[in-house]
Amino acid sequence: MCSILQRYFVHLKNSAYTPKDATVLLTRARELVGERATVRDSRVSKKYIEFDTSVPDGTDIGDLVGRLEKISPLASYEHIAERHMEKGEAIKRAIELFNDEKYWGTHEALEAVWKETPAGAERDLLNGVILVAAAFVHDEKDEQEICMSILRRARNKLEGATGRYHGIDMDRFVERVQGILNTGVIERFTI
Repeated sequence: MCSILQRYFVHLKNSAYTPKDATVLLTRARELVGERATVRDSRVSKKYIEFDTSVPDGTDIGDLVGRLEKISPLASYEHIAERHMEKGEAIKRAIELFNDEKYWGTHEALEAVWKETPAGAERDLLNGVILVAAAFVHDEKDEQEICMSILRRARNKLEGATGRYHGIDMDRFVERVQGILNTGVIERFTI
């Protein structure tokens, strides 16, 4: 019989690690949790070490967190479940997550909004923001070539995006993406 898995993002405080450590951290996390959980991925931002995990339904998340805290102290964890949010609320949440260097969460928050948006400029703009967040996820895993490739796709989707969109200065956003593409230097930014 197959067990239902619950997905969590566990964020540990980061004071010493860089994206180059993502693979080593993933291996270490898997060793620490053993068969109690699945650690799918690790990502390293300036603030956090993020582990994408799954545990069998009914498992005490505290046990998983306690094991991972051997790497670094806990900052937060979040149960990942599909949630319906109003468009404005979802975009506001996505901005908060983006600015807190939680790029995969940004992607998750915007995906439903993007799917419900009819084809056109707004849908392309949302897809462009999602792609920038996805690119930064790859940067957190020290995958610069993939990051740059996704940023090029994002820039194409953001063609013509100007003005303000739900509080995001799209002129600045597009300028920052273009700056990274022009220089080849990946510098994550806030929106």
